[in-house]
Amino acid sequence: MREFKRLTPYKEALSLLLDDLSEIDEVEEIPLKEALGRVLAEDIVSPMDSPPFDRSAVDGYALRAEDTFPAREYSPVELGVIDEIVAGEESKAKVEPGTAVKLMTGSKMPKGANAVLMQEMAERDGDIIRVLRPVAPGQNVAFKGEDVKKGEVVLRKGHILRPQDLALLKSLGFKSVKVKRKPRVGIIVTGDELIEEFDEDALKAGKIMESNSIMLMGLVRQYFGQPVFYGVVPDDEERIRNVIETAKEECDLVLVTGGSAFGDRDFAHRFVKLLFHGTTIKPGRPVGYGERAFIMSGYPAAVFTQFHLYVKHALAKLVGARNYEVKVYARLTERVPSQLGRHEFVKVWYENGEARPIKKKGSGIISPLVESNGYIVIPEDSEGYLEGETVEVVLY
Repeated sequence: MREFKRLTPYKEALSLLLDDLSEIDEVEEIPLKEALGRVLAEDIVSPMDSPPFDRSAVDGYALRAEDTFPAREYSPVELGVIDEIVAGEESKAKVEPGTAVKLMTGSKMPKGANAVLMQEMAERDGDIIRVLRPVAPGQNVAFKGEDVKKGEVVLRKGHILRPQDLALLKSLGFKSVKVKRKPRVGIIVTGDELIEEFDEDALKAGKIMESNSIMLMGLVRQYFGQPVFYGVVPDDEERIRNVIETAKEECDLVLVTGGSAFGDRDFAHRFVKLLFHGTTIKPGRPVGYGERAFIMSGYPAAVFTQFHLYVKHALAKLVGARNYEVKVYARLTERVPSQLGRHEFVKVWYENGEARPIKKKGSGIISPLVESNGYIVIPEDSEGYLEGETVEVVLY
């Protein structure tokens, strides 16, 4: 089997890939309830102050702080309660010297009041309260615009919307949001040996259950895309050519698994003008890219590596996503050696500030992917990491 004449260094290949892609222009306006995980197409500017008025942060009594300054448990100050309101109501009374208004958490502050006394700090007797402790001006008050000010940019273009972001947007009155269109990602799985339905006799005869498609569809959805599955295609040169051409016409990006090396029946790489073919990554060295198409390995662990090291960055470029990787620092629990000249993807389990390397290896096995929740990268110019060394872990 023919070997690669040159392996493109990882960073060089990634740069070639990203330079070849442009951000998608199309924008969709969708309801907030459908926007989780979508990428903002514009900056979000608050149309209002939040909270929109000064409000109480506790259940208690709105009053003038200076009226409470002399208060002590052995010498309480008496104030007259002139009104009582619940959250969502506005008091018509004005707090004058020697008076207070009973209110609830979230209630709008009445005129004349500048602080709230927690109800536990007062003794109530009819329309009189005895203040047991002084409060400072502004104490227990959430001020207008304290959370968000009108005109403030609250979320930036390229932000990936989380549940808390949607809560903020709804609190500011938004019903919908403009996001980038999801890239259509064609997924093509090739191989005579693959079957899609369990068949015991076929498996005994040498067939293999196909699993790359469901993994790639999940990864594409996780990283901003809309998967389009073109099925499992046997190792037939003309059929592979036709399905790749169709997917290139219909999709923003195409992922083809199988046929990335130089075997007699590795056809996929022949139908794409590749910017690079064969890189220094391990596992997944035979990956190639060109014409918005990735020619990927057939082995699941290699496909998973190729997706994280290349494809997810391509999808992020297409939608303009920012901060799409979650990275933490961790202490390595044991030594991880590597060979100079390869950019190694090492699966780890991250927990309590430590990263434990997964010892099972092999491009064709899936269980190490399940047993890991992140990865570290050993670059080409390194021979690995020592036990106890601090490393950067990318979580997935």
